[in-house]
Amino acid sequence: MAAPSLIDPNFRRSVVLLGEHGDDGALGLILNRASDSTVDAAVPELTALVDGNESIHVGGPVQPSAIVILAEFAEPERAESLVLADIGFVPAESDPELLGELRRARVFAGYAGWGPGQLDDELGEGSWIVEPAVPEDVFTTDPDDLWSEVLRRKGGRFGVLALMPPDPSLN
Repeated sequence: MAAPSLIDPNFRRSVVLLGEHGDDGALGLILNRASDSTVDAAVPELTALVDGNESIHVGGPVQPSAIVILAEFAEPERAESLVLADIGFVPAESDPELLGELRRARVFAGYAGWGPGQLDDELGEGSWIVEPAVPEDVFTTDPDDLWSEVLRRKGGRFGVLALMPPDPSLN
């Protein structure tokens, strides 16, 4: 998750689930940025996978028109790749009937991406706080509170950061 010192508006107070992190760079999805658009209004063809009333989430600033779907698979081997327990990416252009049962799914527009070594440098600078994700992070019903919730879960001095208001100057 973004450290309080990370003020880039794309990532300020964001919780990012990393899907890949290696020599070629990193890719993730911001979990706590729900948009005002619903699946039904923006991509109605996905209502076979996701409740049409669900919000589209802003996954990050890279390729904001790209659609990425994370799902909790009853049969995890059907995921394109798993990122957390039985949660993984739904393969692009998937036939919903070939995916098997999806317990839950969430639609993201765009993703977060870092070039080779970029995320490692940002981690070294203290721009990010690392905490293992739990499935409820991915499918939170309160995205506005997720940053504080994960800090509280991390505990210690991070629990104090969870109390920090979005604009400390108004405190």
